[in-house]
Amino acid sequence: MGLYKRGKVWWMSLTYQGGQIRRSTGTSDRRLAEAIVGKVRVQIVEGRFFETRQEKERTFAEMMERYLREVSVRKAPESCLRDEQCADHLLPWFAEKLLCQVSSKLLAEYKVRRREEGAAPATINKELGMVRHAFNVAVREWEWCRESPMHRVAMEKVHNMRDRWLTVEEEKKLLIAATQWLREIILFALHTGMRRGEILALQWQDVDLPRGVLVIMKSKNKERRTIPLNVRVFELLMGKQPKSIEPGALVFTTSCGTRMNGRNLMRAFYSALEDAKIENFTFHDLGIPLQLASCKRAWTCTRSNDSSGTKRRR
Repeated sequence: MGLYKRGKVWWMSLTYQGGQIRRSTGTSDRRLAEAIVGKVRVQIVEGRFFETRQEKERTFAEMMERYLREVSVRKAPESCLRDEQCADHLLPWFAEKLLCQVSSKLLAEYKVRRREEGAAPATINKELGMVRHAFNVAVREWEWCRESPMHRVAMEKVHNMRDRWLTVEEEKKLLIAATQWLREIILFALHTGMRRGEILALQWQDVDLPRGVLVIMKSKNKERRTIPLNVRVFELLMGKQPKSIEPGALVFTTSCGTRMNGRNLMRAFYSALEDAKIENFTFHDLGIPLQLASCKRAWTCTRSNDSSGTKRRR
């Protein structure tokens, strides 16, 4: 048994039936903390204390609901939407399970079921990653569980290498099948290489038409980057730019001027693909040619530096 401090608060550390119990005493007064520990010891001896945290009372659905409410809302809009989509797949399988019943074996069975349903390895990993994070928060912050069952669950192997892009004929068919607002987003992705989340989050304050560039402040890697505009994108933005721009105004919005829902965008995009009879293609593939060109330029620059004797950056 022992007391230790986290910040200004005293925590207790007890050994019970071979397991370790760690719990906050809720006080910065050492004498009061010692009295609380003594009370807990008496409860253990009398059999009135058993450290279940809340894993025998809380359900998986309750954990997901709290996670979406308290954790997901602090993420970027696209990540928040992704969490909601993951929860839609997870809840039918685990919703009524108590947290103590969500075992590594059950999670492994879930992986098999999702594979059988045709889910991609990356999709399965996103869902399992959300479960892992939710359990970690439940263990460390909420004290609902003693450990996460995800510690013993292996993630799926992902092969992300793709070289699929639109042919000239496919691009024409897709643009014809798309509605006006979707056509603008498709063209924007094709000519900038930006990701879906970056496009939907793009604000007019990020657009510098006099210099002919976009300045992306919140990319996936949390880095600032500058994207040059070609004639097609420049003309598109010139045609969309409002006379007066309010702070935080988005470039791409719904007909009501509100933020566009990523799920609605993807529904319209895949509907256009179906109408254009284009197969094995995703929204992310729109930017592949530009992404490859960017990688090639970086590689060429590195090779040039190497050959000139300049130290290569690692």
